[in-house]
Amino acid sequence: MKKTTILSIVAVAVISLTSFTASAQKLVSSKTHFKFFSSTPAEDIEANNYKAVGTIDTSTGAIVFSVPMQSFEFEKALMQEHFNSKKFLNTKANPKAKLIGKIADLSQVDFGKEGSYTVAISGNLTINGVTNIVDEKATIVVQDGKIAFNSTLNVTLAAYEVAFKKGKPSTNIAKTVEVTVEATY
Repeated sequence: MKKTTILSIVAVAVISLTSFTASAQKLVSSKTHFKFFSSTPAEDIEANNYKAVGTIDTSTGAIVFSVPMQSFEFEKALMQEHFNSKKFLNTKANPKAKLIGKIADLSQVDFGKEGSYTVAISGNLTINGVTNIVDEKATIVVQDGKIAFNSTLNVTLAAYEVAFKKGKPSTNIAKTVEVTVEATY
């Protein structure tokens, strides 16, 4: 009877440790910052979003970012109104943007060792209900027990069915915008 009890306790302990180790490989960041930047001769436009969530699986290299589009904050209220409108991103119909991808060269990163690692990421970026393949560089920094992920994506608006052929937006918004991602896990 004692052997059965001891074996049961050991089995529960092993299962618990295995489950904890598996879940520890998937890190979640609620401290994720997305920045949208457009530059034209007419004006620069910048918006920041601190409500995005990101995950990274240190064992597989899988990355996921979910970005609530209505959480972008602009300097001018009118810019924010245009951004969310049906003519631009229609954020009521498409409330989230998503980046689902993978670190292509995961063997280059030692998540247990402090350092800065430049990696290639590839995956699918969905904005405005349209999905396109992205291939970009990212930097992963391991320091003081924390992991930081940084990348800059150049997003061509027409590829996501956001294009202006005439009017003020056609001269005030760049055809390709810079989107910066910063996440701390």
